[in-house]
Amino acid sequence: MTIKLNKDVEQRLLSSIQRYCAENMDEEVGELKARLLLDYCLREIGPSVYNQAILDAQSAMQERIADIETVCYETEFSYWKK
Repeated sequence: MTIKLNKDVEQRLLSSIQRYCAENMDEEVGELKARLLLDYCLREIGPSVYNQAILDAQSAMQERIADIETVCYETEFSYWKK
């Protein structure tokens, strides 16, 4: 599954990469180099981050499902007091 970014997010990331390189590496990076780095990150690092996010979401959902019996339970036949 290829990670696709919308144009606004992509442009903001490219600007962020350029700023990071300028401030932390003392190197001005053009849009082409920033785009190549972003593409590398999306292809190489992105899937690992994505997969971990899916695992985290599954774990959170499984915890919520495990709690459903206690959260969504109503005592039956409770009209007549015992």
